Amino acid sequence: MKKYLTICLLYLLQNKLAISQNAGSVASQTPVHFRMQKVSAETFESVGVFDVNNDGNKDLVSGGFWYPGPEYSKRFPLRDVKRTGEYYDDFFTLPMDVNGDGRMDFVAGGWFGGTIFWYENTGKFDQLWPEHTIANIGNLETARAWDIDGDGVAEIVPNNLGKPFRFYRLNLDVAGKGKGSFTEHTIHNTQGHGVGFGDINKDGRADFVLADGWLEAPVKPLTETWTWHPEFHLENASIPILVVDLNKDGRNDFIVGNGHGYGLNWMEQVSGGKWIRHSIDPFNSQFHTMAWLDITGDKIPELLTGKRYRAHNDGDDGAFDDYGLYYYQWDGQAFSKQVVSFGPLGIGKGTGNYFEVTDLNADGRLDWVVAGKDGLSIFFSEGTRK
Repeated sequence: MKKYLTICLLYLLQNKLAISQNAGSVASQTPVHFRMQKVSAETFESVGVFDVNNDGNKDLVSGGFWYPGPEYSKRFPLRDVKRTGEYYDDFFTLPMDVNGDGRMDFVAGGWFGGTIFWYENTGKFDQLWPEHTIANIGNLETARAWDIDGDGVAEIVPNNLGKPFRFYRLNLDVAGKGKGSFTEHTIHNTQGHGVGFGDINKDGRADFVLADGWLEAPVKPLTETWTWHPEFHLENASIPILVVDLNKDGRNDFIVGNGHGYGLNWMEQVSGGKWIRHSIDPFNSQFHTMAWLDITGDKIPELLTGKRYRAHNDGDDGAFDDYGLYYYQWDGQAFSKQVVSFGPLGIGKGTGNYFEVTDLNADGRLDWVVAGKDGLSIFFSEGTRK
């Protein structure tokens, strides 16, 4: 508690002038209103959104079930998910047509099983989906899907603490369809907590941001050596870390949360491989995942994040604080926070480990779909109200 109060006091002293100078810009904007729909009390920490049954509607896949849209009032089993203590081994849900049959499958895995699987959508929804092993790699914090080689098909990038940093490329046939198998590519000897993907040096190639530096992409990312730049240290960094040029100075910066403690920051890239840390929100903890998307409709992306409910059960700094979902608007100089959900259990909603932001009901507005140990919910955007 003493550490927390000290952080808050320092933040207020350092940012009092900046807050007063910018109070009338971003903060005065009309906030987006959301309508919450509780989908399930299941405690899986990940949710994916894709059309499971090819009926043109977006469905939800979370843990062992899928929920057909557009109502999201029914659920159907699709797999058995191992449980260890309070955790289900379900830390990411990545949609992908792995075998090229026109039906969307998905890739999943978790910490305790240490295995990346893909689950085959056979179109037989009265049966569990066949499980296929991609790789046994050890403890998996989570994974993300990014197109590393620029072929239009995303690679699977796990955050695999203390293990070699690698990704998995879907093998394609001559028509560019998945063949049901993957090839592993290892590009660095180790990794810590956190990973991001974006063009750090603006050479036209996307790089990786890790906990202790960044990996510069070569011209041929699948076969050539990636260059390591150990320029910073990030503690329990979020997944993802977001690469964006916030101050429009021609250098890409990045946004990072502390996934298991207090703090949300942006790191300004300056010359000579140096970085300056700027605080966005030191008052909340467990910023484990986030997104950078325009949810207000003003053509300017917002930072969507929140507190992962019971990330390490009761073991993290701030574990007993209230929790919720927030978005932060950036005006070129400062961030302003808007609260979507906040409070104790039963009132606030946490982020889980992997959420989705997408237009579920085709009304032109982005909705927020969030799983977690506190259940699965949809926050339907109703836009701004004058």
